[in-house]
Amino acid sequence: MRFSTILPLLLAAGVAHAQVGKGQGGQGQQGQGQNGQNQGQGQAAQGQAAQNGQNQGGNNNGGGNANALALNPANVQKNSQTDGLDATAEAGQAASETDNANFINICTGKTLTNGLQVKGGSCNGIPMGDIPASTKMISAAMQFPTDGQVIQAGQDINFQVQIQNLEAGTFTNPDTTYYAAPQGLGKSGGVIGHTHITVQDITKTGNSPPDAQTFAFFKGINDAGDGNGLLSAALAGGLQAGSFRVCSMTSAANHQPVLMPVAQRGPQDDCVRFNVTAGGAGGGNGNNNGGGNNNNGGGQQAQQGQQAQQGQGQQAAQGQGQQAAQGQSQQAAQGQGQQAAQGQQAAQGQQGAQGGQGGGRRGRGRGRFAARDFIA
Repeated sequence: MRFSTILPLLLAAGVAHAQVGKGQGGQGQQGQGQNGQNQGQGQAAQGQAAQNGQNQGGNNNGGGNANALALNPANVQKNSQTDGLDATAEAGQAASETDNANFINICTGKTLTNGLQVKGGSCNGIPMGDIPASTKMISAAMQFPTDGQVIQAGQDINFQVQIQNLEAGTFTNPDTTYYAAPQGLGKSGGVIGHTHITVQDITKTGNSPPDAQTFAFFKGINDAGDGNGLLSAALAGGLQAGSFRVCSMTSAANHQPVLMPVAQRGPQDDCVRFNVTAGGAGGGNGNNNGGGNNNNGGGQQAQQGQQAQQGQGQQAAQGQGQQAAQGQSQQAAQGQGQQAAQGQQAAQGQQGAQGGQGGGRRGRGRGRFAARDFIA
């Protein structure tokens, strides 16, 4: 082949090779850019995964919150999407608020409770939680004092309440976990939680509602009591003379009021009114005590005006029914709702109405008229 023919062929081949190389280089740059984008997306995914991991770690629901920031469609409650004013509604019923996603963002733009006792008010987005069966609803009855009982001023008081279907003894930190987790149920199906004893002075208010911010004594009972529902809170030094109301106030573990399954039911708490006098103790402890025992065993307090002082110098109004047996006034029937150890009401010079403060397990006293900013 002549040289004049070969030269043009070589030049053409060189140009074609250069174009191919340029194209491959451009594709390489595009590939690098695409890889960079992919890496960025990978980092974003890792960040999201880390965030999800943190959220999962903060939800104590047994691993059922695989995507912490998303509502599982299986958990959507469709009745929350209607206002209730349908064919089943009765005259005078109000329209319910509605939401298509279980109100999961109800607190947007509001002050969050966030486990704190916010005195100025707040919004709590934590779900209500597990609700017991109607056969496991909570019921309470005050054991000491009883309604109308008279107690001597300045003497120790051991408040006692009998509660059914409460798995007592669980009491979370009220300063950082207040309303911070849903209500839970124990193995028996009862609510896991605790109760409180709250006493208010109603000497001046009478039948008018007292100020909820004012109390003479308040104590959260964070133990399981006697294991059979009898819970106690001790007040050292007692109360000054006056009229008082004492109530139980039962809560789930994180201090929220307990939730029950049906609207028509008896209340889950009990209140009684009692009097404190400077001149001694009198009657008023003749109602049922701990499951139907009418305090007929070994001497009744306050029937026919009886007053006993440990069998010494016993005073019997109208000469009937002295309140002593072997020098001690027995007030309860063998351990049910006992107001004293073995039902014995007094020891060494205390008057009969102050008996029964040694029985059961005593809570830790806070001192007379003690209060704290954070109450649980």
